[in-house]
Amino acid sequence: MSLVKISESRAVSSLATLYIVRMLGLFMVLPVLVLAGDEYTQSNIFLLGVALGIYGLTQACLQIPFGILSDRFGRKPLIIIGLVIFAFGSLIAATAESVHGLIIGRALQGAGAIAGVIMAMVGDLTSDKTRTKAMATIGASIGVAFALSLVIGPLITAAGGVRWVFWLTLVLSLVGIIIVIWFVPSVSSNAKDDTSSRLLSFDGLRVVASNGDLLGLNLGIFMLHAVLMALFVALPIFLQTINIPPAQHAWVYLGVMLISFILMVPLIIVGERKGIVKKIFLALLMIAILALMGLAIVPSYAEPSSLMVLVGMLFFFIGFNYLEATLPSLMSKTVPETHRGAGSSMFATCQFLGAAVGGILGGWLFTQFGISVLMLSCAGALLIWWLCACQMSIPKTDNKENDAKNVLA
Repeated sequence: MSLVKISESRAVSSLATLYIVRMLGLFMVLPVLVLAGDEYTQSNIFLLGVALGIYGLTQACLQIPFGILSDRFGRKPLIIIGLVIFAFGSLIAATAESVHGLIIGRALQGAGAIAGVIMAMVGDLTSDKTRTKAMATIGASIGVAFALSLVIGPLITAAGGVRWVFWLTLVLSLVGIIIVIWFVPSVSSNAKDDTSSRLLSFDGLRVVASNGDLLGLNLGIFMLHAVLMALFVALPIFLQTINIPPAQHAWVYLGVMLISFILMVPLIIVGERKGIVKKIFLALLMIAILALMGLAIVPSYAEPSSLMVLVGMLFFFIGFNYLEATLPSLMSKTVPETHRGAGSSMFATCQFLGAAVGGILGGWLFTQFGISVLMLSCAGALLIWWLCACQMSIPKTDNKENDAKNVLA
């Protein structure tokens, strides 16, 4: 194996590990936060929904500034600064007495907006031929972190309360800093200067904002994370209504995520090899929509069926995990190489803005109209994306540089 390949493998593996550590800290609160009302004064479902989604708002506001500053001052310094801010927010959330203190802590967690910077660094440290595979690895690492967090979060909360989750996120942020300093390779000064000269202005944002296929992908990541956050306003309570206590939620999520991953991985492989990514993409998105519609009718039964809930969760997460793993790769293929930093930052901005909207709007919908309307609203949001995605082009996977510009209608 050449030294270049070894260096790229080290870069991708270290950044994927950093992503797992970072996303664990963010995702662990999803299945437990709305059940933590007793731990914080002045709390209700709406304010807990705000706490769930507020980190996405600060993430969305700061992704592009972090990306532009990283073009000027380097990726690693900005990543470290973001992790320090995230650690401080975790400390505030862990020691807060009221739900308002929790909201402030979550907002500070989100202020460490480094997702776009990490994606841009992956692009900096990989060649054209390996970049798509590297982005797919990052996407898979996010999926792994998400699956682990749904299990670890409830287990930690059952042992010591939701505050322990925030203490763990503080520790994970410090681990992330160690990974950046000791394991993530530095971008060469030439590469950094080249990137800086191209991206320091806002021209890159204008270019990526006018690309129709990138807009479709940005809409997709927005909708996907909006629905995810809204779903987790209701899902923990939903499980309680079918007589599954919070202490057992971890095992429900573990079973659902394991089965969904087993079913999802072959679909990713077949889609890439057969060139049918778009067909699988649309099919699984529609399955997720139908799963949410099925979950919406469960509360209408006098005795809600636990089997319907679990099957609905399974089919939703098959679609979600496939899309979550695939979208970063599609973005990396679609964004113009000369505007990688801007494209990555805009993609991350849409992702976290979706999380903010989903958490806040989900809490309001649940409070005002109940679970069924919330689920139907989530299905409607994904249906809008499905209609847009039908018109979207999906890049081919091909090792030849010129063929990478081709698309499947």
